[in-house]
Amino acid sequence: MPWNNQGGGGPWGGGGTGGGGGGGPRGPWGQGPQGGGGGGGGGNQPPDLEELIRRSQERLKNVLPGGGGNIGAKGIALIAILGVIIYGLTGFYTVSQNEVGVNTVFGRHIGNAAPGLNWNPPAPFGAVFKVPVTDVRRTEIGYRSGGGPRGANRTGDENIVDIDLEVQWDVNAAQVASFVFQLQNPEGTVKAVAESALRESIGRRNIQNILTVDQAAIAAEIRQIMQRIMDDYQSGVNIRVVQLLSALPPAQVRNAFLDVNAAQQDQTRVQNEARTYANQVVPEARGRASQILQEAEAYRDRVVAEASGQASRFTQVFEQYRQAPNVTRERMFLETMERIFGGTEKVIIDQAGGNAVQPFLPLDQIMRRPGQQPPAGAATTGAARTQR
Repeated sequence: MPWNNQGGGGPWGGGGTGGGGGGGPRGPWGQGPQGGGGGGGGGNQPPDLEELIRRSQERLKNVLPGGGGNIGAKGIALIAILGVIIYGLTGFYTVSQNEVGVNTVFGRHIGNAAPGLNWNPPAPFGAVFKVPVTDVRRTEIGYRSGGGPRGANRTGDENIVDIDLEVQWDVNAAQVASFVFQLQNPEGTVKAVAESALRESIGRRNIQNILTVDQAAIAAEIRQIMQRIMDDYQSGVNIRVVQLLSALPPAQVRNAFLDVNAAQQDQTRVQNEARTYANQVVPEARGRASQILQEAEAYRDRVVAEASGQASRFTQVFEQYRQAPNVTRERMFLETMERIFGGTEKVIIDQAGGNAVQPFLPLDQIMRRPGQQPPAGAATTGAARTQR
C-alpha cells in the first residue's frame, strides 16, 4: 500500500487528521507538510515518492519505443546494448611514442601495447600501465642536486671517503612487464642497489687509489655490479651510465691528501715527459748507430777492394817486368812522367848548345788569356828542361 494511503500518516508517522497546524503528517527531518493547499492544515507537504517514480517512467516511455505502454523486452535490450557500447568505448586509450603500455585483465598480464591507439577491457576488469622506456632517469647517491648531506664510505684500509655518485638508467622495452610487476618502488630500489654496489667496490680499495687513479675503474665496476643485481631481480632496469662525480677525503685531512695528490700528478707528468723524450732520442740514436755501421762497412769494402785491385795490378806488372825488364821500366817511366806533367803547363827549351840554363821570357804568362787563372802546380816564372 502506498505510504501516503496508510492510516498512520506515512512511514515517519504523523498526527491526526485534524485541522491544526501541528496535526498533519511529519517529514523524516521533522518538518511540517509541504504544499500549499487551503484548509486548516497549512504548511508544506513532502514530495510524493510514487508520483516521482511515475513521472520518471512516463518520461522514459516517451524516449523508448512502445509509446505509452510498458518498456518491454526491446527497450531493456536497447538499454543494455547502449550500456555495453559505452562501457566498451571507455577501453580505448593512446600510448605515446616514448611509452609502452602493459595490459592486464583481472590483474593478469595479457600483453603489451605499442604506441598509438589501443584497446583493453576497462575497469573494473582491466587496467593499463603506461611506462616511459626512452626517458633517462637519474638517481643521486651521496648528494642532492639542490644541496644536501654527503655520503661517507669506509675504504679497505679503514679510512673514510666522501663519494658523490650519479646513476643514469632507463627501462628495457623488452621487459616492461617485469618493471611494472617486480618493482614496487623503482627509484628506491635503484638507489639501494647503487649504495650497496658502491660500498662493495670502495671496500676493496685503499683511499689513495680511490682519490687518484681508480675512479674510472670504480665507476665501471659499480655499473657492472648494479646491472647484475637488477637482472637477478628481473626488474627490467637498464643501467646506462655510472658517473663518479667526486671522491674526497674527510675534511680534517683533506688538505694533506690534496697535496699528496698534486705530488703524484707531478710525478706522473714527469714520467710521461721522460718517456716522451726517451721515445724521441732512442730511435734517433739507433738510426745514427746504424748509419755509422753502414758507412764503416762501406769504407771497409771500398778499401779492401782498392787494396785488392792494387795488389792484383802490382802482381800483373811484376809478371810483365820479369818477362821484359827494359820495356817495362821504360813504360813505367813514361806513365809516371805522363801522370806528373799531364796537368801542368810546360815550356820546353832545347839546350843543344850547352848545359847552361838560359833565361827566357815568361812565355806561359804571355800566352795565357787575360782573366784566365793559372792551373794548379803551374810555374809562373822560370824555365823547364828535360834531359835524358
